[in-house]
Amino acid sequence: MPRVSNLKRREQPDESPADELVFAELDGLLGYLLRRAQGAMHRDFMASVASFELTQKQAATLWLIQANAGVSQAEIATALGMDRATMMALTDRLEDRGFVIRRRSSIDRRRQDLYLTPAGQGILRKCKARIAEHDERFRALFTAPELASLLDALKKFQNLG
Repeated sequence: MPRVSNLKRREQPDESPADELVFAELDGLLGYLLRRAQGAMHRDFMASVASFELTQKQAATLWLIQANAGVSQAEIATALGMDRATMMALTDRLEDRGFVIRRRSSIDRRRQDLYLTPAGQGILRKCKARIAEHDERFRALFTAPELASLLDALKKFQNLG
């Protein structure tokens, strides 16, 4: 049985189905708007760094290791809101690509300290340049006061569950 849509048929072929949708209160919900904004930024981020074959979490991990040489996997997992298993798999991938090395801590033998390799430093340098361009595209959408207010507002979400 064919699926029947509750939407009226388009009368003009150049109209998209989204042009006919009534969003009611949906487009006024904070969560909906944040998710749409995050989706737009994520798509642009992935297109910006596609040639490096890095995810956002992988790029953030490299960034944090560079800024905190010898940081543990657990510390990065906590900072990025990842579970230990996900962090271990992510670190394995970065290590397999030659971007990261693990060293057993001299203080706590259970701890794995993380360091960037020269290849990891090089890929991060290139990736940071693309991320800066990506970030600037979105910052340019706002005036300086709007951007400051947006950043302050978004920071309020950081300490929530």
